[in-house]
Amino acid sequence: MREPISSYPRVRVQGDGRQVVSQAGAVLLLETVRKTGLDQAISAALAPWRKPRAVHDPGKILLDLALAVAMGGDCLADIGMLRAEPAVFGPVASDPTVSRLIDTLAASGEKALRAIRSARAEVRQRAWRLAGRAAPDAGGAVTVDLDGVLVIAHSDKEDAAPTWKRTYGHHPLMGFVDHGPGGTGEPVAALLRPGNAGSNTASDHVTAAQLALAQLPKKYRRGRRTLIRTDSAGGTHDFVAWLAQRGRWLSYSVGMVITDAIHQHVLKVPASAWTAAIETGGEIRDGAWVAELTGDVLDGWPKDMRLIVRKERPHPGAQLRLTDADGMRLTCFATNTSGRPIAELELRHRLRARAEDRIRAARATGLRNLPLHRTAQNRIWLEIVQIALDLLAWMPMLALTGKARLWEPRRLRLRLFTTAGQLVTTGRRQILRLAQHWPWTSHITAALERLALLPNPG
Repeated sequence: MREPISSYPRVRVQGDGRQVVSQAGAVLLLETVRKTGLDQAISAALAPWRKPRAVHDPGKILLDLALAVAMGGDCLADIGMLRAEPAVFGPVASDPTVSRLIDTLAASGEKALRAIRSARAEVRQRAWRLAGRAAPDAGGAVTVDLDGVLVIAHSDKEDAAPTWKRTYGHHPLMGFVDHGPGGTGEPVAALLRPGNAGSNTASDHVTAAQLALAQLPKKYRRGRRTLIRTDSAGGTHDFVAWLAQRGRWLSYSVGMVITDAIHQHVLKVPASAWTAAIETGGEIRDGAWVAELTGDVLDGWPKDMRLIVRKERPHPGAQLRLTDADGMRLTCFATNTSGRPIAELELRHRLRARAEDRIRAARATGLRNLPLHRTAQNRIWLEIVQIALDLLAWMPMLALTGKARLWEPRRLRLRLFTTAGQLVTTGRRQILRLAQHWPWTSHITAALERLALLPNPG
């Protein structure tokens, strides 16, 4: 009887390879850093925390951590990926030096957070300007989605508490700029909260919205061109009143809880008042209708607020709720946008579901857990995660085309960043040769060519 033969060739392994670079495709992130000026901005912002005789720049240490997280790391020690490749990433600080910097920034509290956020806002404006028609504000408007995230804690960390899903950890409130159907999205707010923080706490939504607006170019920090979207957690009197406050004039589209009053109004809506819901391509959405509610159900809310309700046949196997009616699933949202069909407004609000994709990407980019013990340290970690997500949004926006622009972090790592390379020194220059047989090497070289055509900062 023949012995079974393995399907894979047998290869001898030796650990003495030289001039071989792992994660060579991460040069895309380095070029994005250079072209946006992120390294200069972070270094300038953290200059007050650099000691007179320090060897390593605090800004580069923080940016190295963000690069490690963007490449798949989820703790401070993963900066070792960069330390192993000094020819590509330059000198990288030791683990004790990294830990001391995080402690120092955490001890500075809001001062350090403001410095980092200010640098990010400055670079974001340049990145959008470089992107041109691919920027999220190319249509003259910006959409910011606010949503809560549950982060599980596997040990007793500061402010970890039982969550509403009967887990244990933290409950950050985050904000993301929507890049639309042709891109991904980028983080603009991350408010760290205990696990037992309320989902519909108006003050937290106001704080998160303020953080998000501060990250946008100045012309979008007030006015109707900026749309704030939330689920029903944002549908509170205080938060909607803040959004609609005179002088702020923000557009909003916030989910609303189906109260008994809303439910009774829905039952009174005549059949002729229902309009067919639509899909993104403009075609009719099968089994879904929308209508606008008026009358005393709007009492106590801002004058220009519109209340729009959707009824839809539930998916097979879905259970109806007490607030549903006539076998239809009911959802409701409020907006202050006028002059547009309610079906179009309902579609715009439904596209808020893209925020769930952004949350999934954040979980895969350092937000699977909070690795540090104290809350002040984890606030710095959240800023590092946001820088990593910024890079993972800006690089495709500036350098990739077609479907590759929509690749999420895990796919970017698998197809682009993990590409192997060989470092060759010739004519006093170092050349990184990527694996020619790798299926996505052409994507990397084409993206680097596009980045090379962009003007340098300053």
